[in-house]
Amino acid sequence: MSTQLFNLSGKVALVTGASRGIGEEIAKLFGEQGAHVIVSSRKLDDCQKVADAIVANGGSAEGLACHIGDMQQIQDTFAAIREKHGKLDILVNNAATNPYFGNILDTDLDAFNKTVEVNIRGYFFMSIEAGKLMRENGGGSIVNTASVNALQPGMGQAIYSMTKASVVSLTKAMAKETARFGIRCNAILPGLTKTKFAGALFDDDKSYQTLVKDIPMARHAEPQEMAGTVLYLASDASSYTNGECIVVDGGLTI
Repeated sequence: MSTQLFNLSGKVALVTGASRGIGEEIAKLFGEQGAHVIVSSRKLDDCQKVADAIVANGGSAEGLACHIGDMQQIQDTFAAIREKHGKLDILVNNAATNPYFGNILDTDLDAFNKTVEVNIRGYFFMSIEAGKLMRENGGGSIVNTASVNALQPGMGQAIYSMTKASVVSLTKAMAKETARFGIRCNAILPGLTKTKFAGALFDDDKSYQTLVKDIPMARHAEPQEMAGTVLYLASDASSYTNGECIVVDGGLTI
C-alpha cells in the first residue's frame, strides 16, 4: 500500500480541542501529512501556540477559537472557514468536557447540561455545519472522538459516559445519511490516555493501578498513540470505511 494514501496535501482540516492532549497530537500529525490545519479550542492563544509549532515544523496552520458548547461560536467558526477557505475536507470533533466526577445520584443539573451541551449538542451541530460545507464541495471526512466509556461506563463518570455513547450513535447516523454526498463519518474510542483532561484518573495511584491491571498491555496510552488511527480515518487510506467506531484501548474491552 502506498503511503500516499495517508497524504493530506491540499486538504483543509479543522481539529477541535486541539490546544493540548490528543487533539494537539492529531493537529501536528495532520500538519506533517500536508494538511492546512485549523487548530481550534476555546482560547485563541493556546490554539495559536499549536499552530505556530506546526508552521515551525514546515506545515501550514492557523488558530481559530471556538467553544463548541456555544451555538453562536459554532456558526461564526464555519462562516470564517467558508469565507477564508471556501471548503472543509476534514473535521475532527475532539473537544469535550467532563465537569463532574462522582456518584450518579449526586449529579446536579448544571453539570448535566454543560456536559450535554458540549459532548452531544456541540458534536452534532459541528458535524451538521461541516457536513453542509462538505456536501457543497463533493465530500469529506468527519472523525469523532468518543471513548471506551461509551461501551463500559466509567465509575463516577455517568454523564460523560452517556454522552460518549451518544457520539457513537451520532457517528453511525451521520455515516448512514451523508455517505450519498461523499461524506464519511467514523469514530475513535480511546482507552486510558495520559492527558490533562483525564488527570483525575491518574492523580490517585490506587485508582490508576486498578485501571491498568485490566489492560492486557499493562500500561496507559500516550496522546500520540491515538493520532495514527485518526489519520487513517481522515485520509484516503480509509476510503471505504464508514460508520466504524475503532477502539484503541490496549485490549481493555476484549
